[in-house]
Amino acid sequence: MKALTLISALTIASTGLALAPRADAQVIKIDGSSTVFPITEAVAEEFQIAKRGKVRVTVGVSGTGGGFKKFCRGETDVSNASRPILAAEMEACRAAGIKYYELPVAYDALTVVVNPANDWVKQLTVEELRKMWEPAAQGKVKTWKQVNPKWPELPLTLFGPGSDSGTFDYFTEAVTGKAKSSRGDFTASEDDNVLVQGVASNKGALGYFGYAYYQPNADKVRAVPIVNKAGKPVGPSLANVVNGSYEPLSRPVFMYVAEAAAKKPEVREFVNYYLTEGVPLIEEVKYVPLPKQAYDLAGKHFKEGKLGTGFGGVPEVGLKVEELLAREAKL
Repeated sequence: MKALTLISALTIASTGLALAPRADAQVIKIDGSSTVFPITEAVAEEFQIAKRGKVRVTVGVSGTGGGFKKFCRGETDVSNASRPILAAEMEACRAAGIKYYELPVAYDALTVVVNPANDWVKQLTVEELRKMWEPAAQGKVKTWKQVNPKWPELPLTLFGPGSDSGTFDYFTEAVTGKAKSSRGDFTASEDDNVLVQGVASNKGALGYFGYAYYQPNADKVRAVPIVNKAGKPVGPSLANVVNGSYEPLSRPVFMYVAEAAAKKPEVREFVNYYLTEGVPLIEEVKYVPLPKQAYDLAGKHFKEGKLGTGFGGVPEVGLKVEELLAREAKL
């Protein structure tokens, strides 16, 4: 993001554009997932430059669940989400008369990290993660040795997203078998930078967050390979997300656009920009772009007014790119 911000600043300087939007600028309000935030922030920066101060895009970080609460109250135009909309959120939107477009924007590798001084964990199984994070572990599983007898009698200190986070929902579904089913005695934050700092400062720490927050902090924390269904330990990377070997912690991320907001020219322009000009920025901020046909399909649905979700309002894990495309094609 620092590199992107520098590029933006140089672009502004070379074109003579003012960084501040005009007083009469139209405003697009976006909130939601901290995981999707780096993508949307990058696209918003470039879009505002292209619009020469005529449009201001605000991007908040309330977490996926927190973002949907605002979205279904009609407070935002777009909601970033690191998981599909859930049944309760669908009902809240329906009750408020909020209809929406579901637009997949990228894939992410949810990354499990430990302190660099941790020299005993070379890989982790889903079962070992479950022992650490399941509700039954609260107040009981306090050391690494309790998870694996080969590991040291060192305090296990956990860091993770808060309960409003889609990353929390996805991780708990993938690891414990039920979304939001987790021990509560861990340090929670919607700010992924807080999680990075927590793991980086404690030898016995373990945490998880999106790959985009791991990659620029790879000198502070160490990513742990996860044993997949084939029994192979696989580390998080863009290539391993694409080839499907990093599972079950690969996941699609989305933006949801309110039907009413989409009637505003500036919102339509922003969404179309996101799905076209914004695509090269996705890999720059360390996410996996979808195949071109996915963006073409999303743009077609947006243009034709195809509303709703390709999911059933229940959490799902391990969805591969081709499966995502099939879901969205049925809208």
